[in-house]
Amino acid sequence: MSAHPLAPGSCWVITDGAAGNRRQALALAEALTPSIRECVVDLRAPWSWFAPRLLPGGHMALSSNGDSLRAPWPTLVIGCGRSAAWATRQVRRWSDGRALAVQILDPRLDPGHWDLVVAPKHDQLHGDNVLTPLGSLNPVDDAWLADARDAFPGFADVPGPRLGVLLGGARHGAPVDVAAMAALLEAVKQRHAREGGSVMVVASRRTPSSILPMVRAAFHDVPGFIWAPGDDDPNPYPGVLAWADRLVVTPDSVNMLSEACATGRPVHTLVAGSLPAKLERFHAELRATRRLHDIEASTPPVQPVLRETAWVAAQVRQHLGLPES
Repeated sequence: MSAHPLAPGSCWVITDGAAGNRRQALALAEALTPSIRECVVDLRAPWSWFAPRLLPGGHMALSSNGDSLRAPWPTLVIGCGRSAAWATRQVRRWSDGRALAVQILDPRLDPGHWDLVVAPKHDQLHGDNVLTPLGSLNPVDDAWLADARDAFPGFADVPGPRLGVLLGGARHGAPVDVAAMAALLEAVKQRHAREGGSVMVVASRRTPSSILPMVRAAFHDVPGFIWAPGDDDPNPYPGVLAWADRLVVTPDSVNMLSEACATGRPVHTLVAGSLPAKLERFHAELRATRRLHDIEASTPPVQPVLRETAWVAAQVRQHLGLPES
């Protein structure tokens, strides 16, 4: 594929459409430029089996939106996830290196295939072109939280103290531990019994529908609300982050833990049994920096915030020689 002129100031954001990948890639792109075009890639087999490794016939790999990765090329392409790593690598190659490629999360290949890789510290990826934030990238800052409070003004009337509960689910094929979930719900109930107020529960797309009856039964007589995907009301997740006085997060989600820690409110979890090694390292870093606590711990009402997106964006500009937006 021959090179074509770059589209000045433009940025492509490429993901597989997964919510967590989109959130990270868009957060970084929005911190860099207002000129963003989002692309979702869906790779055919066998390219999907080997991504981000390149096989012959790459132009036939896209099962849909095949025209989305064509010239004119952007100044910058940002991807998150394995399929996106294939695409960012291809765009860099097809543009003869003139489209600068930034890949979020460990691509599990030599980082030299990209101009810059942003991989969390717990991935233990190293290289001259590797940035290693503690957690995942997200848009949560003071302005974002203020906008979320404005979007959910009714939460001001929810009785305080407001305990936000963020539920994850299955992770990389590992099913939810129902006993561990039940223990977390019971610990939340006990905390509410001691402190009063309300409990605001938000399930995620990864929360199995089979455990929702258990969640609803646990809090049927507790002030607050429970929201799950498919409910009629808009997803209150931003409002919960913005209005909660304290947050409890299931231990499985790096993204939700990172975003909870960006609020500056106390964040708690309950770990039953062992965690995968990478996740265990992440938890250990959060605990060592006083950002994550046991579910029954007493803490000051304000905690050190974890906000790394602006720093990563500044590093991207510096490493790649990009102008201020």
